[in-house]
Amino acid sequence: MKFPTSRALKTAAVVTATTSLMALGAGAASAHVTVQPESTEAGGYTHLTFSVPNESETANTNKIKIELPADTPFTSVSTKPVEGWSAKIVRGELPEPATVQGAKITEAPLSVVWTADDKSHQVSQNEYQTFSLSVGTLPEAGTDVTLPVSQFYTDGSVAKWDDAASSDGAEPESPAPSFTTTAAAGSDASPSTESASSGGESTDASTQGEGGTQQASSTGDGGSGQVLGWAGLVAGLLGLVAGSVALARTRR
Repeated sequence: MKFPTSRALKTAAVVTATTSLMALGAGAASAHVTVQPESTEAGGYTHLTFSVPNESETANTNKIKIELPADTPFTSVSTKPVEGWSAKIVRGELPEPATVQGAKITEAPLSVVWTADDKSHQVSQNEYQTFSLSVGTLPEAGTDVTLPVSQFYTDGSVAKWDDAASSDGAEPESPAPSFTTTAAAGSDASPSTESASSGGESTDASTQGEGGTQQASSTGDGGSGQVLGWAGLVAGLLGLVAGSVALARTRR
């Protein structure tokens, strides 16, 4: 019976260590706090759902704080109830006045804080919780809406999810949840263009209607011609038969 050589044992150890590191890396990457918007259309309202996993192996998540944008503030914010958690919307003065849909505002909702009511509702190991907001109105298309999150643990530590995306496309260590607004449906078409399009469609419909009438008339004329043709053919055949009979009688 042959026992594994030292080289084989070293190779197996390296493979095991590499696999473990890859698993840890994948786990860390999948544990980010993320946000999923229901809609991203500029000028509208949307539901934002935050997914918050617990990363600690020894402590529970008992509070989260979501920072709302101050440069493009929301004028309306409401929370969806989460069983066992209390929500608080913090309003305050903006660092600088902002214009939202033509109106100048100096204060707005600045953050939302959720706190677990008791230990039984905290987010423990291998668990996650979702928190939802209804917000509006969304800023103009192409705006990056960044929503930094602070995740509090029962051991006093705080995980900050506030790193901005890097210019080279590499994912930061603790990325802040974010999304980009898009153009509202039909926003590219102006009223005049729409009217012109409608007029064109009406003209086409009118033309088609006239064509349809003309086609129906042609079909009607064709039907009359066919009837007259068949009548002439029958008359000709009768005349041919009568002539043949007359000719036969004359020969007799």
